[in-house]
Amino acid sequence: MRASRTVLLSAVAAAAVTACATSPLGRSQLKLVSDDELAQLGVTSFQQTSKETPVSSDGRTTAYVNCVARAITDEVGGVWEVRVFESKDVNAFALPGGKIGVYTGLLAVTKTQDQLAAVIGHEVAHVIAGHSNERVSQQQVTDLGLGLANVIVGGGAGGGALMSALGVGAQYGVLLPFSRTHESEADLLGLDYMAKAGFDPSQAAELWRNMARVGGEKPPEFASSHPSDETRIRQIEARLPQDLPVYQQARASGKKPNCR
Repeated sequence: MRASRTVLLSAVAAAAVTACATSPLGRSQLKLVSDDELAQLGVTSFQQTSKETPVSSDGRTTAYVNCVARAITDEVGGVWEVRVFESKDVNAFALPGGKIGVYTGLLAVTKTQDQLAAVIGHEVAHVIAGHSNERVSQQQVTDLGLGLANVIVGGGAGGGALMSALGVGAQYGVLLPFSRTHESEADLLGLDYMAKAGFDPSQAAELWRNMARVGGEKPPEFASSHPSDETRIRQIEARLPQDLPVYQQARASGKKPNCR
């Protein structure tokens, strides 16, 4: 048992020491997976989604989404593929490997090109900031930690109850709050990207007001992987004084997206 403890402790320590990084907003990150591995996972996931969900055949809708996405991705660089999926889901995603997906259900909630830009900017920010790597890495470290606890506690009814409690603690105390941190960071980075591209950043707050009006039962914020709509609006509005001048400068330099 002592040897098992030593091996697991060494693995956790090595992960913490050797995989430190910094997000675009200066937050410390843990990254254990290579960019190439994540890109391949992103491409595979994108292909699977394309098989399971119909791709829109509406040329005007596809051109509109591509217009907004291109304006955003021009600011972050790289090669990106965009697909519009026929689905009532109010959602979009971006994946490592340069893949962007937008569901047609989202277009009923994003009333303007600027609001769609807020969503696409947010999703692209997840990729640029390496959030997928962090989530995978955090899960790996959590699994190592629970494995170590299991070795220390041992078997028996008491040990099983403690492991169950530790699992709940990891979910609510580490993984979900970690995801909410990602969402808030992506909101702010996405705001920067859309402002640089010439989209009105104040429309990001309007987007989340639209989302709030869509309704539907939502879990309490502490048990959710996303901040509440009210939290997101407050954080976005607090950053607007920084991004509105960026937006005005972009417009003055000729960046005036006209996506319809």
